[in-house]
Amino acid sequence: MAKASQQHDFSALLSAKNGLTHLTANDWALIADKATRQQIKPGESVVRLGYRTHGLYVLLKGTAAVQIPGQTSPRDIGPGEVCGEISFIDELPATADIVANGPVDVLYLDRSTLQSLFELFPHLGSRSLASILSRRLRELIGTQVVVPKEPSTKKSPV
Repeated sequence: MAKASQQHDFSALLSAKNGLTHLTANDWALIADKATRQQIKPGESVVRLGYRTHGLYVLLKGTAAVQIPGQTSPRDIGPGEVCGEISFIDELPATADIVANGPVDVLYLDRSTLQSLFELFPHLGSRSLASILSRRLRELIGTQVVVPKEPSTKKSPV
């Protein structure tokens, strides 16, 4: 990847509001070095429902619609967000179609590359995948968990 293009990608990923927000510039550089950059045309699938992904996709540029069966309106994902993670983790077919809204650039990391990265840098796997999956589950449920106040330990006078 060209130096100027790589710097632009890193700044977009680091400023992303969703996705892997806890990763550092060094983490992104490592990921970009090991990943394959792909360009997806408008209307093409990044991930196809019913097919295994064999890796993860990280959106660099553009947006894609997440189309989940039974849901009436798709949710868009953008730079810094990951797709294909469920199929990657459970090694089963994808649970949604991810379709490019316009031109989309992605980084693709295959299973063996990801496993090597996770072994060498465990924080990339544990924090990243756990945070993605928990956020997606909350979005699917459509609620935010409200932490109840601690019960008072004071005893009321009798």
